[in-house]
Amino acid sequence: MRPRALLATAAMTDSSTSEWITAARDSLVAARAYGEAVRVATAAAVAPGGAPDPALLAREQHRVHGFAWVAASIAAMEATLDWAVRAEKAGRFGAVEELTLRIGFGEYCAQIASGLPMSASEIVRPSGLGTADAARAFAAHPAAARFLAEGSTPETRTAYAALLADGVRPDEALGGLGGDDALDLVREQLRAFTAEAITPHAHQWHLADALIPDSVIAAMAALGVFGVCIPEEHGGLGLGKLAMAVVSEELSRGWICAGSLGTRSEIAGELIAENGTPQQKAHWLPRIADGSCLPTAVFTEPDTGSDLAAVRTRAERQPDGAWAVTGAKTWITHAARADLMTMLVRTDAGTPGYAGLSMLLAAKTRGTDSAPFPDAGIEGSEIGVLGYRGMKEYALGLDGFAVAADGLLGGREGQGFKQLMRTFEGARIQTAARAIGVAWNAFDLALDYALGRKQFGEALVTFPRVADKLALMAAEIVMARELTYAAARAKDTGTRCDIEAGMAKLLAARVAWSAADNAVQIHGGNGYALEYPISRVLCDARILNIFEGAAEIQAQVIGRGLLAGQSPMTRASAAA
Repeated sequence: MRPRALLATAAMTDSSTSEWITAARDSLVAARAYGEAVRVATAAAVAPGGAPDPALLAREQHRVHGFAWVAASIAAMEATLDWAVRAEKAGRFGAVEELTLRIGFGEYCAQIASGLPMSASEIVRPSGLGTADAARAFAAHPAAARFLAEGSTPETRTAYAALLADGVRPDEALGGLGGDDALDLVREQLRAFTAEAITPHAHQWHLADALIPDSVIAAMAALGVFGVCIPEEHGGLGLGKLAMAVVSEELSRGWICAGSLGTRSEIAGELIAENGTPQQKAHWLPRIADGSCLPTAVFTEPDTGSDLAAVRTRAERQPDGAWAVTGAKTWITHAARADLMTMLVRTDAGTPGYAGLSMLLAAKTRGTDSAPFPDAGIEGSEIGVLGYRGMKEYALGLDGFAVAADGLLGGREGQGFKQLMRTFEGARIQTAARAIGVAWNAFDLALDYALGRKQFGEALVTFPRVADKLALMAAEIVMARELTYAAARAKDTGTRCDIEAGMAKLLAARVAWSAADNAVQIHGGNGYALEYPISRVLCDARILNIFEGAAEIQAQVIGRGLLAGQSPMTRASAAA
């Protein structure tokens, strides 16, 4: 079938478009059954007594993490089906949406049935999960088999790439039919701002390793970027995590630094709004919301990494009630220019593990180029980085650094880890949204280059391997985006959603790296040249699989949680 004929078939009638939604719904029944088979096999290996055994969880990481990746892939399919159903009900399910669904489901059905990439070289296969028979049964299910045969094919990918080259994009509206029209306005406003104030300058800022200008921060503050989720009574917009995800995605589409400026405000704002005393809320939240206070998160230590229970930085009470902090922290983003440090410290040296940890709200003087850390008791050394520039990374040395007596979050000792854990969900959703923005940035650059660059008298976009890359990029970005939005909606219900947040971050980070890598490949040798922005995007994309919980940590959290009986909420949707 010729590509244009395929497009015409895809858009013929309402009945023909809904045919693939029906097939997707049916294939998900089979996918869930296979996911349950993986869970049972994994539980037999690591939870023979009913509850997951920590030693077996550690020994069987490939199996446990493979289960997590299978579950995340199925969750992405569920979220994508929900997107398709909403688009169809709103009259927005056309040719490009159908092809997104067909290609995305075709690819993920193939990965689940045959081999799913956890990294560039680590493939989890049904044989390694002990589910080879169940995988064959899944692949033989009529709906799954149809997607395997007719979903992601040379013809569908060529037709999809042709639409993308013509400027058509998969539906991204969040309003209409019970949705929130305001979120579409937020997207429109942030996209316009990013196109004018961020995108034209981002690469030069990156190459110069310069801080993002104060004037840009002020403009972002005026738009409400730093107070998206802060309650209105404290000067914020009082919106939910879905709005935060849209804001982060659009800013990161211009530069990850712009999208990441809000991360520290998001973490600090949630910590204080959920746990602070009335006085702490009244003092800090309005300042964070209006951008006059730039916070930074001070959690990681040189020898602890993701093992926060091993935090050793000490905070000791002084006779006047203040705290003196001594220790070392590292990978602290935007530390010099920050006005507030949310600092995880050990206030009870006699209590090991999480119970001895507390959270301090540590005010500091904003640094300058000549004096980055002017306060007594704190020194910082910059860590040079490949990408993720614009805020700068620091290792901090603390030697009796003074924190006011009222700096203990909530006025309660020993609650620091619990307070912090509740912010991880929002932070990981926000990181997933940043990854979606970075992935779209890579796609935009790749498509623009493929349209303008000619080889052998033809634009690159006409070559099948180039068209394939663009098509697969776009389809998978939509799937990761919808999984991220599903996690944000779950968070907005007020219920626990660490599984959903972890899945979104896990998948979106992989998608961003894949998109950036393929975009460099489309650029060829020019992609390796510093003058081309895609070189920056590649460096920026790589960090997404590491910070806010490395991919291995995310997979462990997801696998352990699902084995312990936690159930994601993504199925409670229009796709059910």
